[in-house]
Amino acid sequence: MELKCIGCGKCVRVCPFDAIEMNDKKAKITEKCTACGQCVEACPVKVIEKEEAKKRGVNVDEYRGVWVFAEQREGNLLNVAIELVGEGRKIADALETELTAVLLGNKVDDLAEKLVKYGADKVLYADSELLEVYTTDGYTKVIYDMIDEIKPEIMLIGATNIGRDLGPRISARVHTGLTADCTRLDVDLENRRLMQTRPAFGGNLMATIICPDHRPQMSTVRPGVMEKAKYDENRTGEIIKFTPNLNSEDIKAKVIEVVKGGKAEVQLEEAKIIVSGGRGLGNTEGFKLIEDLAKKLGGVVGASRATVDAGWIEHGHQVGQTGKTVRPTLYVACGISGAIQHLAGMQDSKVIVAINKDPNAPIFKVADYGIVGDVYEILPELIEALDNVDDIMDAFKELAK
Repeated sequence: MELKCIGCGKCVRVCPFDAIEMNDKKAKITEKCTACGQCVEACPVKVIEKEEAKKRGVNVDEYRGVWVFAEQREGNLLNVAIELVGEGRKIADALETELTAVLLGNKVDDLAEKLVKYGADKVLYADSELLEVYTTDGYTKVIYDMIDEIKPEIMLIGATNIGRDLGPRISARVHTGLTADCTRLDVDLENRRLMQTRPAFGGNLMATIICPDHRPQMSTVRPGVMEKAKYDENRTGEIIKFTPNLNSEDIKAKVIEVVKGGKAEVQLEEAKIIVSGGRGLGNTEGFKLIEDLAKKLGGVVGASRATVDAGWIEHGHQVGQTGKTVRPTLYVACGISGAIQHLAGMQDSKVIVAINKDPNAPIFKVADYGIVGDVYEILPELIEALDNVDDIMDAFKELAK
């Protein structure tokens, strides 16, 4: 390129990554280059070329079966694992194939039995002391070896802290795609393709992504989005317990000690009652009322994205497309207008109570009960009433059943 470059600088101006520099009136491409191709189109003398790597695919007909990663911690099965078994069951039935739960751990045989009762046809149970605590290297190697041998066509992983670490490592190892943080899954039966839908551009639109040429088709799925599988005590299935080909040298980073934070994470996805605050609170002080009401009702505090962005409350409380998806039995929305991004995260709640001074707020369209008024007038009266009138408290509890 250097011998033919005319030094016009057009490539420098169009590069979005500042990856081209002018040196002695010649363009030089630096290591910042991402091969986006903008400079190729801009070059007036066509001296910049982009080498396209040949697309590598696999024989998709060799891959069959739906897998879900059954995440467990300290011998307890996470709720998202049960949700994935339920969703995986629907997908497997549509594709007329088997549903397999992938369980890694040490002496968690009871969890393997539970996964069968929840709907798995098979459980691949890797039992090892090296798998008792999650490590990226250990879990990745074991699951990669299973995928390489058995060849599933779909694998679902919960979008937890562990899942978001594990999913990309596995997908990179097997050279397939990964759609992260999905909120909906469908199947193109004709082509056996998983239609993976997730929010994009800050939740302003929903993108549906496919992986046509590589397998397995992989997704991380947001906790709380899918319905939990139903437990059936009479259900039977096959449990394949094995000792994985794993030794301590395979694990580069070892867990010496697990220290839990002093402040427990807000478990919005598991809460039966959620009281959420929105921009209508006006400031962070409004969340004191939200906390008081949540405490009276035996619930937890939620929030809209606007309040999190404003710094009024931590991100762990955020409900919506870019926060957490919840489906409690009672959801109380205080000062929340009802933007589509927020509604997408809570509209499946069993009972929705909305408090807003704007009678035309979109939240009232999904609410089962609406109160038009100022939250600073209504919430104190409601809290006082809950202190003094047992009947009102019983009524709210009845709604939450």
